[in-house]
Amino acid sequence: MRSNTGAKSTAVISRRLAKASRGQKGIIGFIRRKPLGALGGFIVLSMLFLAIFAPWVAPYGPEEFIEGGSARLHPPSLRFLMGTDNLGRDILSRVIYGARLSMLVGFVSTFLGTGIGALIALVTAYWGGKWDLFTQRFMDVLWSFPSLVIAIVVVAVLGRGTTNLIIAIAIVYIPSAARVVRSAVLVVKESEYVQAARALGASQWRIMFRYIAPNCMAPYIIIATTTLGSAVITEASLSFLGLGVPPPAPSWGRDLFGSAQKFAELAPWMPIMPGLAISLTVYGFNLFGDAIRDILDPRLRGR
Repeated sequence: MRSNTGAKSTAVISRRLAKASRGQKGIIGFIRRKPLGALGGFIVLSMLFLAIFAPWVAPYGPEEFIEGGSARLHPPSLRFLMGTDNLGRDILSRVIYGARLSMLVGFVSTFLGTGIGALIALVTAYWGGKWDLFTQRFMDVLWSFPSLVIAIVVVAVLGRGTTNLIIAIAIVYIPSAARVVRSAVLVVKESEYVQAARALGASQWRIMFRYIAPNCMAPYIIIATTTLGSAVITEASLSFLGLGVPPPAPSWGRDLFGSAQKFAELAPWMPIMPGLAISLTVYGFNLFGDAIRDILDPRLRGR
C-alpha cells in the first residue's frame, strides 16, 4: 500500500513538474517570438504591480502635503523623482496611486463591455432572424457615434463615480465586440461538428456554449486585449474633462488637466509625468494586444 501511495505521489509530482516546464517553455517561446509583445506584457504587469502595492511602493500618500505644503514646485531630483506639484504633493506618489484607477477602470470596463457584446453576438447570431437583424442595426447606431461622445452622455446621465465611469466606458465597447464575435459565430455554427451535435439531439443552449463559444474565444481575446489601451485613454479623457472620478482620488487625466493649463511653462514636469504614465500604459497594452492577435489569428501566425 505504501509503495502504491508513493508511486501515485511521484506520478502527481511528475505531472505538475511537466506542466510547469511546459509553461516556462511557453513564456520563453513567447518572449523570443514576440519580444515587443513581451515588453508590452512587462509594462502592463509593472503597472498592475504598482496599482496593487501602491501603499508600500509610493514614498508618500497621494494627498500628503510634504513639509506642511512648503515643498511646492520642486523639480525632479533624487528626493522627488518626478518633482512636486503646486500644493506640495509628490507627483510620483500620485502617479503610482493613479495607476489603481486606470487599471481598475481599464480592465473591468473592457471585459464587461466586450463580454456583454460577445454574449449578445453569440445568442443573436446563432438564432438569426429578426432579433439578429434588430440587434445589428442597434449596434450600427451605437457604432456610428464617437466613443467619447457616448461615454460623456452616459456619465452626464448617471453622474460621476467609479462605477458609473466603468459602465460608461463598457457601453462604448459593446458594439465592436458584438460585430467581431458575430462574424466568428456565423462561421462556426455551420461547422460539421456543430451539425453533428445538432443531429445527436444536443440542446440549442448546449450547442451555443459548449461547441460554438469556445471556438470563438480567439477573436474575443483579440478584441479584448486590443481594447484595453483605448479604455485607459477614454478614462483619462473623461477625467481630463472633469467627468471622471471626483477628487480627492488621484487620476492621471485630472492631474494632466489641472496642471497643463496653469503650470505648463512654470513647472512642465507636472503635466509631463501623468502624460508619460498614460502613454506608457497605452503603449504596453497595444504591444501586448498586437502580439496576442498575431499568435491567435491564423492568418498572422506565419509572421
